[in-house]
Amino acid sequence: MGEWSSRVIPIVRGLCLLYVTHKYLGTTVVTYGPSMLPTLGITGNVLLMERISTRTGKLRPGDVVFFRSPENPRRVVCKRLVGMEGDQVTYVVDPKNSDKCNTIVVSKGHVWVEGDNIYNTKDSRNFGAVPYGLVEGKAFWTLLPRRDFGSLAPKPK
Repeated sequence: MGEWSSRVIPIVRGLCLLYVTHKYLGTTVVTYGPSMLPTLGITGNVLLMERISTRTGKLRPGDVVFFRSPENPRRVVCKRLVGMEGDQVTYVVDPKNSDKCNTIVVSKGHVWVEGDNIYNTKDSRNFGAVPYGLVEGKAFWTLLPRRDFGSLAPKPK
């Protein structure tokens, strides 16, 4: 082993640690768009996302979660978790045009998600309940903008 290996091995170890942290523990995420107003800004928030709650089944209604879009798996979407499997969820079908409500029971292995801004969001009201396997993690801390720095507490029912 030469001089190059004493330089390369620490770099490889560091990259492995970074990968494991990102894949299994958590990461930073940038959000943008109007669907989570007023909780998250339209121009972008930087959040910390943890993946442990998802793997251990500790997600609860009110948590802000990230999941693969059921319509476009290349996109990761941020919404509020409203119902877990077996929960009864009542939602406004078309909030822009009527007050008509619908009630469903979330099927086994799925979750119901909705954006906080019900007038401008694409969520479970459009694509149905999301398979739990698509959920990637839970947001727990806001890094940016600085005025919102701090814990991102679940919204009470």
